[in-house]
Amino acid sequence: MLDILAITFPIFAVVAFGYGMVRGGLFSGEDNAALGRFAMNVALPALMFSAASGGGTGEGAIINLSYMATYALAGILTIAAAWIWFKLNLTGSDTGPVRQAIAIMGSSCPNSAYVGFPVLMLAAPEIAAPAFAMNVMVESFLIVPLSFVILSGAARTKGQPVGQTIMQTAWDVLRRPMVLAFLAGVVVSLLGIPVPEPVSRLVTMLAAATAGLALFFIGGSLTGLPLKGNKRMATEIVIAKLVIHPLMAALALSLIAFFGLPTLTGPLAVAVILSAAMPMIGVYAIFAQDYGHENLAALAMMGATVGAFFTVSGLLVFLL
Repeated sequence: MLDILAITFPIFAVVAFGYGMVRGGLFSGEDNAALGRFAMNVALPALMFSAASGGGTGEGAIINLSYMATYALAGILTIAAAWIWFKLNLTGSDTGPVRQAIAIMGSSCPNSAYVGFPVLMLAAPEIAAPAFAMNVMVESFLIVPLSFVILSGAARTKGQPVGQTIMQTAWDVLRRPMVLAFLAGVVVSLLGIPVPEPVSRLVTMLAAATAGLALFFIGGSLTGLPLKGNKRMATEIVIAKLVIHPLMAALALSLIAFFGLPTLTGPLAVAVILSAAMPMIGVYAIFAQDYGHENLAALAMMGATVGAFFTVSGLLVFLL
C-alpha cells in the first residue's frame, strides 16, 4: 500500500498545496490563472510536441490505433450509460435536459492535462507522454465535441444550431496550442525531420514543468467554487466519472478485438483505465456557467477531485 501512496500522495498533495496557497492568499486567483495559462499554452504544448515527435528526434510516431480506439470506445460507452441513467432519473434528482447534458459531460470528459498526465508519470512513466498525447486527441476531437453536441441539442431553443456548434467546436480544437504542437510533432516524426539539439533541450525543459504546474493550478482553481446546489445529482456525476468511466474502459479493452484491433496489454492497458478514472475536465464549471448550472458542476468537480485520491489509489492496487 505504501507503494501506491508513493504514487498518489505526491500528486494530490500538490493539488492540496495549490488549494492552500490560493486559499491562504499567498497566490491570488489571477496568479493561479497565469500559471494555468502557462501550463496550457507553453508547458503542455511542449510535452505534446516532444511525445508526438519521438522525444524531439524525429523518429517514431506515437499513435497506437488500438489505444486510441479503446479510449474512444470507453468514452462513448460512458456517455451512453450516463445518458440512460440521467434520462431515467431513478433517484429523483432535480433535473432537466440541460442539467442532464451537463451531467453527461462531467461523467465522460477526464482531466488528462492537469491530473491524468502527472498520475501516468508516476504509475507508468515509460508510456506517460504518448498516452497523454493520444488521450488529448481523443478527448479534443471526439469526447468533448460529442458532449457539446448533446449540450447544444438540449439547449437548442436558446442557442445556435447543432451544426454550427460542431463547426465552432472543431475550429476551437484546431487552434489550440496543444493540438497545433501535436500536429507539428507528428509531421516531424513522419517526415523524419531531426530536431536541433538546442531546440530539443528547450522543449524538454518546458515539458518537464508540466506536472507540478498543472497540479498546483487545479488545486488553486478549486478555491472559491460555489459549493452549493443539487448534492444528490453531483454525487451521481462523481460516481459516474470515478467509477463507471474506468469500468467502461475495462469493458472497452475486452471489446476492442471485435473491431479487428489488437487488445491492449501491459502499461498501455493500465494507462487507458487510469486515464478514464481521472476527475472531470478542469474547465467543467466554466462550460456549465454558460448554461446557468455552474453550482452543480463546481460541486461535482470538487467531489471528484477529492474522491479521486481514494478511487485512483484503490484502482492502482488492482492494476499494478
